[in-house]
Amino acid sequence: MKKLRQIAETFGTPVLVMDLNVVENNYRQLVENIDDCKVYYAVKANSHVEIVKLLRDLGSNFDVASRGEIEKLLSLGVEPHRMSFGNTIKKIEDIRFAYEQGIRMFAVDAEMEIEKIAMVAPGSNIYVRLSTNGMEQDADWPLTRKFGTSVNHAIELVKYAKINGLNPIGVSFHVGSQNYNPENWRTAIREASIVFEEAKQFGITMTMINTGGGMPVRYSRSIPEIKDIAKVINEAVDEYLGDNITVIVEPGRSMVGNAGVMITKVILRSKKGDENWVYVDAGVFHGLTETIQNIRYRVTVDGKEDEELEKFVLAGPTCDSMDVMYYDIDLPKSTTLGDIVYLHATGAYTTEYSTNFNGIPSPKIIFENGILLDEEFEAVEAKSNFSESNE
Repeated sequence: MKKLRQIAETFGTPVLVMDLNVVENNYRQLVENIDDCKVYYAVKANSHVEIVKLLRDLGSNFDVASRGEIEKLLSLGVEPHRMSFGNTIKKIEDIRFAYEQGIRMFAVDAEMEIEKIAMVAPGSNIYVRLSTNGMEQDADWPLTRKFGTSVNHAIELVKYAKINGLNPIGVSFHVGSQNYNPENWRTAIREASIVFEEAKQFGITMTMINTGGGMPVRYSRSIPEIKDIAKVINEAVDEYLGDNITVIVEPGRSMVGNAGVMITKVILRSKKGDENWVYVDAGVFHGLTETIQNIRYRVTVDGKEDEELEKFVLAGPTCDSMDVMYYDIDLPKSTTLGDIVYLHATGAYTTEYSTNFNGIPSPKIIFENGILLDEEFEAVEAKSNFSESNE
């Protein structure tokens, strides 16, 4: 951890350290293992310009969710034809803006969204997002209720899009963030194939399946490898959809999650009844929002990796009772004021979610290529802070 410690001493804490070598490796794993694959990076996961520029130069496409993301990509030289407006809840003026810039691919899951696109982006390509009920029980962060629709409704939306002068090109789905079961991708593709077959009955041949995100990052439990999920996707596309199908993936977390480490520092240790509390200078409002859902980062304390552990409550620095990351984390018994604390695999949905609440600034971002491939870092990679019951 020597290099990480040096960064903390040089730049102060909290700071997010990102390794672009890891991002590039994650990108290549996708395109080398999934047949006929086009990557559309989910910009919302981490929109830092250095990440966007790297993926731009590698040939990636981009999944955008707002005018702001579109403008950012345009300013960095990303061509409109490499963007997909994947948010199913778009302002009509943002659809118009995207169309005027040259974007021609939009996601839908409702009739009104089709009507809006037909009104201000005539002739555009659309794809219908399916819900994945039943598959998200294997995910840490389900997305079903807010996004997507049923197979039967999707068929009607394909027809409706065609009637409104749009070009239905395919179907998308998302099996839920941090999904640990590769077979869920097979199930989703099988359900999507029903929409493809029904579309053919009324003269529409669709050629794209968008498998969304959901590929997991290793936090505190084992995960399937990209090649395992890719194998399922390849088999399912071949079996249920056949030839000449473009496979889109929308990695966000799986592209950048394991490329980052959040470095924080202990600013207080206290005792509350029988509970040991440790407070660090980054919290729920400053990059660690996902901890209040189901994301269980691995946490280590600099120089104390081999020390006996004890149960702690880990909290952030703000005067808000919601600012508690974990009530049941094992940390070295001697953890105390001034100790440097690392939260691993924090490259996704951390700085994007962070605020300046309480006047406390968001974490800085530092790029140090190759640092997360150090043997020193890998030596503790398999250790976990959480009991099996919490995985």
